[in-house]
Amino acid sequence: MAGVSAHHRARSVGIGRAHAKAILLGEHAVVYGAPAIAVPIPQLSATASAGWSADPPDAAGAQGGLSFAMTGSVSRAMVTQASDGLRELTAAFTAQLGVSDAPRLDVIVDGAIPPGRGLGSSAATSRAIALALADLFDRELSEAAAFDLVQTAENMAHGRASGVDAVAVGASAPLLFQAGQARELRLGCDTLLVVADSGTAGSTKEAVGLLREGLRREGTQDRFLRRATAFVDAAVAALAEGRAADVGAQLTGYHQLLRAAGLSTGLIDAMVEAALDAGSLGAKITGGGLGGCMIALTRPEHARNVTVRLHEAGAAQTWVVPLRRLADHV
Repeated sequence: MAGVSAHHRARSVGIGRAHAKAILLGEHAVVYGAPAIAVPIPQLSATASAGWSADPPDAAGAQGGLSFAMTGSVSRAMVTQASDGLRELTAAFTAQLGVSDAPRLDVIVDGAIPPGRGLGSSAATSRAIALALADLFDRELSEAAAFDLVQTAENMAHGRASGVDAVAVGASAPLLFQAGQARELRLGCDTLLVVADSGTAGSTKEAVGLLREGLRREGTQDRFLRRATAFVDAAVAALAEGRAADVGAQLTGYHQLLRAAGLSTGLIDAMVEAALDAGSLGAKITGGGLGGCMIALTRPEHARNVTVRLHEAGAAQTWVVPLRRLADHV
C-alpha cells in the first residue's frame, strides 16, 4: 500500500465512538460569542469503523478515496450532505499525518442519533470517524486535534459552526461553552432532562439565517444577546446552588425568547406546554429550531408523567438524561 507505512497498517480496522448532546441554554446566541450550556446524551451514540478497501481508490462511489455509508433509516440526501464534510475531514486527517497515495478507505457509521434534531448527529458522526481513523493509523488524537477535525466537517454542513457541538459530543459532563472555551459545570441539582423528538427535522443553517436577518432588520442583536446571556448566567448559578426550579424558569424563559424570534413550531410549543402541565420545572426547544427536539427539566418523581404527556402531545420518541449522574465526578 503506497504511502502508508507498515506501522500505520498494523491494524486492519479502526473504531471510534461519540455521543449525542442537547443544548440546555444558549443556542444561537453562542454563535455570536455568548455562553451556552451543553449536556451530553451518552445513551445515543455513533460508532464508526474505518478500514482499507480491497477496491482501488478510484473505484465507483469512492470520491476522494473514501467510501462512506451509514446504517439505519437515513435519507440519501442526508448521507450525501454528510459525505461532503466527512471527505474534508478525512483529507485534513491524512494531510496531518503526511500520508500520500493512500489506498481507498471504507467507513461505516452505525448511529442511533436521529439527524436534523439538534442533537449533534453530524458532529458525533464526525468525531467517531476522526477517532476511527486515528485508531486505524495507530495514532493518538488530542482533544484539540479532534475538535479541529470535527469543525472542518461542521463548517461545511452548517456554515460557521460555534464549536459547541464539536466539544459536547465528546464530553462526559455538562459544559459551559463560550468563545471556543469549555469548562465542566458543578451541579447541585438531582434532576432529569427529558428530551422529546418532534419527529420533524429542523434546519440549523436556515434558522441561523432567519435569526440573523431578523436581528439585523430590527436592530435588536445586542438586546437578544444580553437576554440570552442573562438566562445562561442565572442557570449556571442556580445549577451550582441546587435551585432546580430557578434553572427550569430560565429554560422556559429562553424558549419564549426563541419562540418570539420565529424559531419554534406549533408542535414544539404544544410539547413545551404539555411538559409544564405535567410538572416539569421548565421546558424549551433545543438546538437550531424550526423543528427538531425540545427538552424538559424534571424532578425524578415527575419523569414518567412528563414522558407520557409528551407522547400524547405528539412526541415521536423520548429519552431521559440524568444530569446528576453525568457530573458525579466533577
